[in-house]
Amino acid sequence: MAALEAVKHVKDGFVIGLGSGTTAAYAVREIGKRVQEGKLKVSGVPSSHQAYLLAVKYRIPVTTLDENPQLDLTIDGIDQIDNKFHMIKGLGGALTREKIIASVSRQNIRIADETKFTKIIGTKHAVPVEILPFAFTVVKTEVIKLGGKPVLREGNGKIGPAITDDGNFILDVDFGPIENPKNLDSQLKQIPGIIETGLFLRMVDIAYIGTPNGVRKLENK
Repeated sequence: MAALEAVKHVKDGFVIGLGSGTTAAYAVREIGKRVQEGKLKVSGVPSSHQAYLLAVKYRIPVTTLDENPQLDLTIDGIDQIDNKFHMIKGLGGALTREKIIASVSRQNIRIADETKFTKIIGTKHAVPVEILPFAFTVVKTEVIKLGGKPVLREGNGKIGPAITDDGNFILDVDFGPIENPKNLDSQLKQIPGIIETGLFLRMVDIAYIGTPNGVRKLENK
């Protein structure tokens, strides 16, 4: 239901960012359905190989940021969000590309279910951090100095670490409840070897939160 509300923002002729993960997939499927029915003419920039394959499956024309460095809209999911519109993303492993796409979108629409809403982000939730494999031990050591508890994400169905679409590792770092996410994000980015963090700070214009009683609309004004 939240995905259906989000798709209502997509207009004919838009170039849209396509988020990754199971939640964003609902929106991609609905956009594809409207494209196939001839009700919508759009193109999409996928944020991961998974999103690319979904776009192909649902016959959404695919483009790139090289061709379209400014996007009209991005629809993506949320792993955790608080009432200040700070988010954690990256459980699907596409956090760097998702953040790049969000940064060049005129409007960012987020979709989630009510379990993703929290008073303070980081509460019972790790922060994904994408890192260069070469810097693994160095980054891990520095993250521990910041009070984090890092765990190298391992792949499902394979031995060894999970690898992002850009060939990097992901550390899932437990910092506990994050009172000052802006400061933490800044500190992490000063560590050589960290490419991007899963702290998405106010990178949302509208969030649709699905509940058993309907969809809540949250606007970041």
